[in-house]
Amino acid sequence: MFSVNAPGFFVLMAVLLLIWYRLPASKRWYAMLSAGIVFYLSLDIPGFFVLLVSALVVWFCARRAGPKAPGNSQLWFGLGLAAALGPLLLLKYYAMMAGTINGLFGFRLWSGSLLQPLGLAYYSLQLTGYLLDVRRGDIEAEPRFARLFCYASFFLSITQGPFNRYHDLMPRLDATPDFDVSRLQYGAMRCAWGYFKKYAIAERAATVVDTAFSRPADMDISQLIFGVVVFAFQLYADFSGYTDIVLGAGEMLGLKLPENFRQPYFASAIGEFWERWHISLSSWLRDYIFEPLAWNGWFARLPVVGRFFTKPPVNISLLLTFLVSGFWHGAAWTYVVWGLLNGAYQVVSGLTRRWRKKTWKRLKVPAKSKAHHVFRVVFVFVFICIGYVFFRAESLGAALNYFACMGARVEFTVFSRYWELGISSRLDLLLLLAGIAALIAVDVLHERGWQIRKKILSSPLPVRWCIYECAIFAFLLMGRFLSEGSFLYARF
Repeated sequence: MFSVNAPGFFVLMAVLLLIWYRLPASKRWYAMLSAGIVFYLSLDIPGFFVLLVSALVVWFCARRAGPKAPGNSQLWFGLGLAAALGPLLLLKYYAMMAGTINGLFGFRLWSGSLLQPLGLAYYSLQLTGYLLDVRRGDIEAEPRFARLFCYASFFLSITQGPFNRYHDLMPRLDATPDFDVSRLQYGAMRCAWGYFKKYAIAERAATVVDTAFSRPADMDISQLIFGVVVFAFQLYADFSGYTDIVLGAGEMLGLKLPENFRQPYFASAIGEFWERWHISLSSWLRDYIFEPLAWNGWFARLPVVGRFFTKPPVNISLLLTFLVSGFWHGAAWTYVVWGLLNGAYQVVSGLTRRWRKKTWKRLKVPAKSKAHHVFRVVFVFVFICIGYVFFRAESLGAALNYFACMGARVEFTVFSRYWELGISSRLDLLLLLAGIAALIAVDVLHERGWQIRKKILSSPLPVRWCIYECAIFAFLLMGRFLSEGSFLYARF
């Protein structure tokens, strides 16, 4: 009812805005808590009680798990960790693991689907991060459960992020500024751009992607490559579109949430891509998985394996971190392969850095030349798209079949036989390409430091309204509104 792609979201935001600025800043978190409860109950009543119990146990244990807490703090930390991650491991991954064990060993474990609470993958990691921060002594345990539950149920990011840290979000909630019309305009413009990405790009691209991945044997190599490239922009437009909507809603409330994307397809190295894509998850994995693995020296205590991998320990830590990332994204082996593949990219990139520099030097190609930079950007994008085949395919067999079909028909008919990709007319194809071009153009301007919203709001009123009217016309012309409209990352 109140999901971001439903009319009820506008009602919820309107009511929240009316209440928000009538409350003193120190009391506004009560309104956010109430909005989170209403939002969650409107979408998933059984899942609400999983969230409630998980947050309650984590809150209780965190108060006894700090470094200065009396008694057996390690036991309380373990119980809190089980409460934070247990529902995720049981409810999301049980069916996958039971099915695998049944297939390998012939056991008869029950492998039916279990309850899948809304936002389980997000609030589990957020509660885990809070518990770890308390355990390390980085923050004090929250004495009031209502405040921790406000953090855990934060409705703007509970379904698809961005990930928030307790010590960042709650102080900001306590110090949001008073009402400002320009802030409301800025937020509304960002929300509008997010909806454009979703309905004018992602939803239109979905037809091509679904067709290409459902029957790859009927496609030639150009159509299959086009399908993967379009999926790259579908995923980006869909996920970053949602992020723009919630960050814009946060701006309306005077709340600055962490950025999740920074023109990721302009990355010139694999590591840089992960500094630009799903930034809040990447930073969470870095702080709570990679760095503890890489620098605490526990690999050195292993016999042969430890000595082999810990000189330096970065490579194996990268692989394990991306393995966790793959598992987090979904309960399927395709996500595991996708995660390991991206980890392998990072490892190979690090191992070949010197060789690549020497090669470019021998070829007399300046390291800072535009041609060199463009080549690296395209190179990274190609390898990211290879990983996307596993990310999008229904199974490992389907992913391998997709690659195999690329060599079966070496033809180039993607634009001359566009209807085979589910596109109903040449106009639909042009609108799809125009939407992708608009997305790239905006990213180019952002990459060059342009503040587009600021420039629009500083323009004369006639110019501003002309821009608004053209944007509304483009949205109505290019948008596809008859589909279900669910967000891709909502299933994670």
